[in-house]
Amino acid sequence: MASLPGGALADDPLLAWRPRFPALERCVHLISHSLGCVPARTEEDLAEYYDLWATRSITAWDEWIPEIGRAAARLERILSAPAGSVTMLQNVSTAMAVLASCFDYRERPRVVYESLMFPTVSYVWKAEERRGAEVVVVPCPDGKTVDADAICAAIDERTIAVPIQHVVFGTAFIQDVKKIAARAREVGAHVILDCYQSVGIIPLDVVDLGVSFACGGSVKYLCGGPGAGWLYVRPDLIDQFEPRVTGWFANAHPFAFTMPAQTYADTVWRYLAGTPAIAALYQARAGHEIIGEIGVARIRDKSLALTAHAIAWVDELGFTLNSPREAARRGGSVVFDFVGAADVCRELNRRRFFCDHRPGVGIRIAPHFYSKGEELDLFFAEVKAIRG
Repeated sequence: MASLPGGALADDPLLAWRPRFPALERCVHLISHSLGCVPARTEEDLAEYYDLWATRSITAWDEWIPEIGRAAARLERILSAPAGSVTMLQNVSTAMAVLASCFDYRERPRVVYESLMFPTVSYVWKAEERRGAEVVVVPCPDGKTVDADAICAAIDERTIAVPIQHVVFGTAFIQDVKKIAARAREVGAHVILDCYQSVGIIPLDVVDLGVSFACGGSVKYLCGGPGAGWLYVRPDLIDQFEPRVTGWFANAHPFAFTMPAQTYADTVWRYLAGTPAIAALYQARAGHEIIGEIGVARIRDKSLALTAHAIAWVDELGFTLNSPREAARRGGSVVFDFVGAADVCRELNRRRFFCDHRPGVGIRIAPHFYSKGEELDLFFAEVKAIRG
């Protein structure tokens, strides 16, 4: 097998961060598109949360509430987002539901997104049909890529929302977000960008992309585990909406306990709902800080080298490549298929070569900044051994 492209990782400075992830020494972890490896420091951060609870009781909120803003600020750095434009929610489903509840579908009922959408997002928007939404799912005939021109053609003056993925979850295809966002702006529609498969692995500038909203979580490349989702709202839009899905933390003065109607905060906190999942913010802190410390541009360079090496293996073994070959269109995953791939995936995971399988596209793997090039060689050797 050929060496890594151009010797790009012969002297890999990003491996200096690998010791912060001791769990990597007990497995081959190529599953960061689904669950990032846990940083060792997460145990200490969760212990801090516990200690506050145990020693300060109700006054722990004096530290817990500011952690919402601190977590959001860490994400703003990674997203190149303006200060005060991000807040924390539990997950993308909640973020989408909050945003869906902002809209009145009587004059602009149309919601447009791709047929390769992650199912949870589609569930949220299809449910809005009960309130008068008209959902348009744009077909993706090849089952791998999204035609930006087809999405743009479906966006018209009756369109209110365009919830799309930055990177298609099943195939790692990077969409032309700027083209779609420009078309949406022409007709007064709002692009809601799901960045779950890009945040932490592809440099992001939500302002430059031109989207109205963006959301994601910390489970994957941010190495933060579940529960620390986030929502970006373009600053000029923050005070333009009053989410129907709301709660006491969205109130201008939550601890005044006013009744009966909501009085929304004049900050991005108006998009919060009930009591935030504070423990998840402590859990996600180490991963967010490490990603910010390294810088996503450096992570992207390494990711492209490693995924190119994985594609070379896919070609050598004669598997079907279902993720983009072109670097500019390839997210952080390599997706490949062969007869019996689902069974091989199960056995790989049993042997602690962690990956996953998705129907219709096959096995997905995603090296990250902490991965060694030789781990890909070990992985594909194991695939060969299992297949006999």
